[in-house]
Amino acid sequence: MRDPIAREFLLAFWKIHILHHAADGRGVYGQWMLEELSHHGYRLSPGTLYPILARMQKRGWLRADEPKRSKSARVYRLTPHGHEVLGRLRHALDELYGEVAHDGAFEYHHRSTRAAASSGKGRSRSTARAIQR
Repeated sequence: MRDPIAREFLLAFWKIHILHHAADGRGVYGQWMLEELSHHGYRLSPGTLYPILARMQKRGWLRADEPKRSKSARVYRLTPHGHEVLGRLRHALDELYGEVAHDGAFEYHHRSTRAAASSGKGRSRSTARAIQR
């Protein structure tokens, strides 16, 4: 992971994505998670993903079921603590999305509406005043 954007920001997205999928009850395993993340445009190596899974397990967010056979995949499932963490993250994401995604669009729309209202184009003065309020 040499890309500083990946290191600083996308690592958190990957972890949230892992928690999200581990919450479905079936659990996740490494190879499937690599493929799932690649469907979303994230390119991780096993050398990046498996330490992430191990840290998430160490923090108590995931538990790993030991494979019954040596060739079987280790399945990671969300713990009760992991459910709490995922809930907190979802709340934080909702709040951030509301501010970041919509704020810029609102400001652009609001400035455009004010400009149109002050120039008298496109709306009556009463409509323009109502929009400005």
